[in-house]
Amino acid sequence: MNKLQHLLWRVGFGPRTKSWEQWSALPESSWWSKLKDDSIPEPVYFDVADSALKGLFMGVGELGKMERGDLDKDEKKEIREKSRDDLRSLNLHWIEEMTHSKSQLREKMALFWHGHFASRNFNILYQQQMLHVIRTQALGNFGDLLRGVSKSAAMLAFLNNQQNKKQHPNENFAREVMELFTLGRGNYTENDVKEAARAFTGWGFRLNGDFVFRKMQHDDGSKTVLGKTGKFDGDEVLDILLAQRQTARFVTRKLYKFLVNDTLVPDDRIDWLAGRFYDSGYQIMRLLEDIVRSDWFYAPENTGNKIKSPVELWVGIRRALPLEPDNPDAQLLLQHALGQVLFYPPNVAGWPGGKNWIDSSSLMLRLRIPQMLIDQRDFELNTKTDDDQQMGRGEKAGKRRLGASVDWQPVLNLFQKTPEKDLIPKIAGYLWTSSTGRLPIDVLQRHTDGSNRDTLVKTAMIQLMATPEYQLC
Repeated sequence: MNKLQHLLWRVGFGPRTKSWEQWSALPESSWWSKLKDDSIPEPVYFDVADSALKGLFMGVGELGKMERGDLDKDEKKEIREKSRDDLRSLNLHWIEEMTHSKSQLREKMALFWHGHFASRNFNILYQQQMLHVIRTQALGNFGDLLRGVSKSAAMLAFLNNQQNKKQHPNENFAREVMELFTLGRGNYTENDVKEAARAFTGWGFRLNGDFVFRKMQHDDGSKTVLGKTGKFDGDEVLDILLAQRQTARFVTRKLYKFLVNDTLVPDDRIDWLAGRFYDSGYQIMRLLEDIVRSDWFYAPENTGNKIKSPVELWVGIRRALPLEPDNPDAQLLLQHALGQVLFYPPNVAGWPGGKNWIDSSSLMLRLRIPQMLIDQRDFELNTKTDDDQQMGRGEKAGKRRLGASVDWQPVLNLFQKTPEKDLIPKIAGYLWTSSTGRLPIDVLQRHTDGSNRDTLVKTAMIQLMATPEYQLC
């Protein structure tokens, strides 16, 4: 087991062929420091929104028209279509960042928080704003992240808190903040939800996405939440939730399953990690450091056993080959076919992960992706009638072309010093995180082209990526 490879897959998107030799030359003691240092820079705000759409949401003249609800049917349709087009662009923009950015730790943790704070919203401005909150706070303080997401227009709209008003409280937002973001199910009562919902009355947003507290809509009466009584507002309820050690345990367990092992989760280990996380004041980097610097992070039971999510699989392929898709939009359809479309989680609980990523059709497609890229082959898109998941395209089931331009030179350079007889085991050791002890050399040799060294390297890369072992990290 290659410890460096394991680390780069778990807290990033796998080794990048172009930089693998530089990483390999570093002492093990410096790996974590380099990952942290590379992710220090503040993330750049992704702004892909159509200028006309921005004008509608932020311009002075049209703003009043939108706020009054004076848009006609055609204008509303145009806004929806432009926003969905821009959401597709935001999706692809983030995929590019995951693929090429040195800030692997930041982007991997942003993907985790993207699933933890799952939100579906067709407004591109709100999604851009929320993604920036998540990417900015991904390695910072969980309390700040929780507060930022809770006050984002994307989440407030998704969970109906714009309709949460005095005398007519809407419990949706309060319930999900407790169940999915902090405490977890079973650690609060229905009365806690009702009382917290009263505290969040008046929390809303302006058309441009800015958070606003509407005092006249806020219930300023006394509430009792988790045994605490007072005239609480939303911020004070978040403070109460953060004061619960159960919040630290809930978040720690979820992150442990994401980074370490999604089936074997020792309670004593979670308690130790969560205690230090809580005592640090919810410093995310402290929790990450405790996980990555532990001996058990590299234990056999925690290596080569995690099914890559569709996004992890695809970005990892792009980093290893490396490649540029001939048709970038095909990446959106591939996400849909594999069951993980960024910005379109199945529900507020996010993607369940683990074995849920795999069924008979998705596994076959996952195994065929590398060869399809090289051969410019079509893949079958078996869609469900869910226009949300199809990003407004109304895609019909059928064949789609998946092709790419591969820059083979970095791959050839990486293995140029390897004796030809050792090439297949060496490439397997680079691509697989599981043991190569049972490598089916005879089978692989029959399916690789050994007519010359370069074609052997290329075909071995493709064949080894098209194995069940490559689906794991």
